[in-house]
Amino acid sequence: MSRPTKALINLDALRNNFRLAQALAPSSQTMPMVKANAYGHGMVPVATALADLAPAFGVACIEEALELRKAGITQPILLLEGTFSAEEVAIAALKNIWMMVENHAQKEAIINTELPMSVYVWLGLDSGMHRLGFQPSDIADVYGQLLNSRNVHKPIVLASHFACAEDLKNSYTQQQLDSFNQALASLSEYGDAQPLQSLANSASILARPDTHRDWNRPGYMLYGSSPFDHPHSNADKLQAVMTLTSAVISLRHIAAGEVVGYSGRWRADKPSTIATIAIGYGDGYPRGAPNGTPVLVNGVECPLVGNVSMDMITVDVSALTRVAIGDPVELWGPNLAVSRVAKLCNTIGYELMTRIPARVPRIYQ
Repeated sequence: MSRPTKALINLDALRNNFRLAQALAPSSQTMPMVKANAYGHGMVPVATALADLAPAFGVACIEEALELRKAGITQPILLLEGTFSAEEVAIAALKNIWMMVENHAQKEAIINTELPMSVYVWLGLDSGMHRLGFQPSDIADVYGQLLNSRNVHKPIVLASHFACAEDLKNSYTQQQLDSFNQALASLSEYGDAQPLQSLANSASILARPDTHRDWNRPGYMLYGSSPFDHPHSNADKLQAVMTLTSAVISLRHIAAGEVVGYSGRWRADKPSTIATIAIGYGDGYPRGAPNGTPVLVNGVECPLVGNVSMDMITVDVSALTRVAIGDPVELWGPNLAVSRVAKLCNTIGYELMTRIPARVPRIYQ
């Protein structure tokens, strides 16, 4: 028998979430984000499962793109951070890899590198997140240089990224949208050679139809998690793709006043039954999870007690009428939202899913 800790990946749920993104923006092309090992779900299996639906894929770097090519993925792949050398530009040209251009060094590498064929370029605009992209005042000049380069395939895509889209009451999204539209207007002098556009992430796909453009870029929603901290009619249709699961591996009865785990952080105030679960921070479960974090044992919520160890956690199962070694445990999944666990740990579901290490087997269903 192998250790019971596993991440079950529901590929039907993944495909349903992708179809929802398509249905919400039927006039847009939908590019799934599979960077960071598909948010911890397994980049190659996820891309393979979406290969008949997705027109292109988004990754962070060329290493991820080449891994997809090696696995037989033939769709265009966008490098969201662009390239880091002229050598990468040449590789991208040969491998049908699209490049984000967000700074002058990347622009010059594309224009000046001897290429066997032209490359597809996405022009990054800093509309207010102040992380990547050209300033709006520079866009017209940079766009003109790329448009006039024989190394650049047309059309170019003008792209930006929202900083606060998950907060539907935050006016900053509208400010960024206005900045994007103003930058777009500055390109009117190029007449028919206008760029395609890309803005919408998961939150704006779900809730801001005015941001849907030629290309949308869903990430978090693909994996079944809502970017919002409140119910939303579209987000509520998402299906959790990952179930992080394990099992009870030991049970003990302790007296009132006894402590549990490293540092004795939790002390029983009454006679209690404690279940030890085979999962810990070495499996990506957050070490900072506080006492009371919910864990589903036999489908019933039970509170985490004591510090998270590298390989194990301890849970108070005193409320259960029946519990035994081998009973199933869900750490997050369709019955316990990862975002709920993340909030208690002062982080986000993105982090919890992406940091699950390779020692946790992914089982594709």
